[in-house]
Order: sequence, then C-alpha cells, then structure tokens
Amino acid sequence: MKGVKGYLFDYGGTLDTGGCHWGKVLWHCYQRVGVPIGEQQFRDAYVHAERTLGSQRVVMPDFTFRQTLQAKVRLQLAWLQEIDGERYAADIVREAYDVARQHVSHSREVLMQLREATPLVLVSNFYGNMETVLREFNLVGVFQHVVESAVVGIRKPDPRIFALGVTRLGLQAADVAVVGDSIDKDIVPAKQAGCKTVWLRGEQWTDEPVDEHIPDRVIDDLSELLVIKD
Repeated sequence: MKGVKGYLFDYGGTLDTGGCHWGKVLWHCYQRVGVPIGEQQFRDAYVHAERTLGSQRVVMPDFTFRQTLQAKVRLQLAWLQEIDGERYAADIVREAYDVARQHVSHSREVLMQLREATPLVLVSNFYGNMETVLREFNLVGVFQHVVESAVVGIRKPDPRIFALGVTRLGLQAADVAVVGDSIDKDIVPAKQAGCKTVWLRGEQWTDEPVDEHIPDRVIDDLSELLVIKD
C-alpha cells in the first residue's frame, strides 16, 4: 500500500483461517464430522467456551495450537451434554488443525515477502501462548514484536492495543496498516488509533451486512497485499 512503512497483523481469523471467523470454521468441522446438532446449539456452546477461556486460566503458556483447540472443543462438547463428546472430539480437532496449518503455511509465504520491505508486528487477542504457537507454525522471527492481549492486559477492540503495536514499530500511526478479519475488533479500533486499515474478507460469525467502506482496503486473500500499489 502506498505510504505504508509497517504492518500490524491480527492472528486468529486472519493468518490461520484466511478471514473466516473461527466460530464458522469450527461449525463446518462439526458438520463434516457429523455431530448431530444444529447451528444454534453449536453457537451457544462456542460462546460458552470462549467466555470460559477468557475468564479462567485454561490455556497455559506452553500450549500448542493443537492443545488450545483441544481445550476449546472439550469445553464446547461439555456444554452439549446430550452429545457423546469422546466420540467426536479427536476428529473435530484434527479437521480444525488442518485448516489452520494450511492457512498459516500460505500466510507465512506472504509475510516472508512483505517483511523484506516493511517491518511487521503481530497484535492479537490470545491466551498467553502466542509465542508457543508461532514456534509451532514456523513463524518465529517473522514479526519484530508480538503484542498479545493476555500479556499486555489490553484487548481488542480497545484501540490502545493498536497504538502499542505502532509504538513497537517505531513509526507514526498514519504510516502503519492494520490487517485483520474483524471490522469491529480490528478495523474500527485501528482507524481510531490513526492507522490505515485492510480488511481480509471472509465468512463472518453473523449474517449482518458489513459496511465495506469502513476499511481503506478490502482483500480476499492475503497475497493481495503484495500487489496493492495505492
């Protein structure tokens, strides 16, 4: 992008799913595995698990992403008490992990090219194990710094977490582009922090219409960042 001297990247839903909300990724995994529930039942279980992970120390700093998925899925299936969770858990985790692995591999190719010309910082709402996950997916050294919500004590959509990322880049906010999959959690607060914004468009958690005029750019694949000229 013209005038961009550095990038701030979201992780979950951006680098590991290609813009698809993780709730949708997991729902599709449940469907492929054949878990006998409806989408609303799954959504309730997903929300329960995310709230639990946000309020309790379930994920440890040394958890890999596979272990993080296992913790999520266990919580979801425990909520769905009428389901024989042991029957489906391993297959769901395997399906979801394969999605993440494939997308992160593609994202890494793009990031490695971007970092040749511009510094990159990761800004993520995560559970305190981001460094472990980066090692797992061979992303160590790709980012100059990692700003993780569980570590810095600030969560999106608070624009201060993006301001912190800008500081880590050592640049002015107007010279930084934020790339993320969420309009509410990435794009809007990043604009409030004074940054340029790039929305990675994918399947959303809700069917509510999205105002695509909010971000400065809309892309459907991360590789488009390599050819944006203005």
